Amino acid sequence: MSAIAVYPGSFDPMTLGHLDIAARAAKMFDEVHILVVHNPGKEPRFSLEQRVAMIQDAVSGVKLPAGAQILVSTLASGLLVDYCRRVGAAALVKGVRTNVDLDYELPMARVNRDLADVESIFIPADPSFGHISSSLVKQVADLGGDVSKYVPASVARALKN
Repeated sequence: MSAIAVYPGSFDPMTLGHLDIAARAAKMFDEVHILVVHNPGKEPRFSLEQRVAMIQDAVSGVKLPAGAQILVSTLASGLLVDYCRRVGAAALVKGVRTNVDLDYELPMARVNRDLADVESIFIPADPSFGHISSSLVKQVADLGGDVSKYVPASVARALKN
């Protein structure tokens, strides 16, 4: 049986911090599904399709362990745990930057385990990426700043346009 994990997020846009978490998760799981989800509490800058394309471009350059793969998919509605069941995932990957992230994620982790026996794996952000958020990247880009050291090249291009 292969180990499958789902890495969910709005990824609007994907940052190098997100990419780092995905690459590190691929060292622990045979298959990592980066799942672009709709967040009803946020107004997205990019469509689901645009985010998928940018993520696919970004992960194409990631060196993966032998036998590991990163897949990119979307979930526009429904429960995350239902997607996990469909693909046979036993784990959710969550990147955490600070205790605030952990406090936010823990209740969801408990509910996901209760609903579908899916465990959450928390991966601490690399210190070089811990200050980066999608919101901050969009704000800097909107004000004309260079975000190329915070996001994959495809994302930097899309934000510039």
